[in-house]
Amino acid sequence: MSEVKLTVGYDEFEDGQRIGAAIESLSASPEAASLNSLVIGDWGQAYENSSEDVVEALVKHSASFPALRKLFIGEMGYEECEISWITQSDLSPLLPAFPELQSLTIQGGNDLSLSKLQHDKLEELIIITGGLGKGVLAQIAAAELPNLRKLELYLGVDNYGFDGSLEDIIPLMEPGKFPKLTYLGLKNSEIQDEIAIAVADAPILDQLDTLDLSLGTLSDKGAEVLLASERIKGLKALNLSHHYMSEEMLARWQRSGLPADVSDRQTSDDDEDWRYPSITE
Repeated sequence: MSEVKLTVGYDEFEDGQRIGAAIESLSASPEAASLNSLVIGDWGQAYENSSEDVVEALVKHSASFPALRKLFIGEMGYEECEISWITQSDLSPLLPAFPELQSLTIQGGNDLSLSKLQHDKLEELIIITGGLGKGVLAQIAAAELPNLRKLELYLGVDNYGFDGSLEDIIPLMEPGKFPKLTYLGLKNSEIQDEIAIAVADAPILDQLDTLDLSLGTLSDKGAEVLLASERIKGLKALNLSHHYMSEEMLARWQRSGLPADVSDRQTSDDDEDWRYPSITE
């Protein structure tokens, strides 16, 4: 297995380097044919330039990467570009261009679109944002991904692009939507309690090994419903880390014997008890 990361830093971009040329150069290299994993970092001032050139270049040269199975678009640290500033584009043309792709990870939700989300072999879809738009949630809910096993969404907050509600998330829980799904991550959310209550008795739990509700604002309200759920008991793993549960509720989870990660307890000193997901900047 081999992996390559391509990135164009600020100074490099100012000097005229472009991500499209970097992809073209890689496509002509001896390692292209055996490349298993490709990571695209900063494509050059990503806070104002979209990933459109990345998509165009990868589609154009896709035949040069027959072994590609994993693709990460937007892997960059805050010193390069804050997550909520990353400007994406419609990434769906990548899917037919790489019919053997198994894993797609996307970081950044600004202008993100997955307008035609169809793929026969994709097993893993991860979207990391400070705020995921309801339009993208609708596109995922309408997707045709018969082999999807892992769906991990960082939902975020309204200040950074989450403009939806629980109604936009519930379609992702419909039984039969993704028949092979065993890992569902609805995480990093400011409505984590609402999500927890909705999913606690959802039939989709019967097919899951792992439910990930971590990194959000989960409190005793949502935790109580999860703890009372019979379906939760069938999970192999339940990730609730980075939460706002009370010490009493934490002790109840620890006594329950359930395979729940309840680490990283958060507290709020604010009189109005403001709670924040992990990725909010």
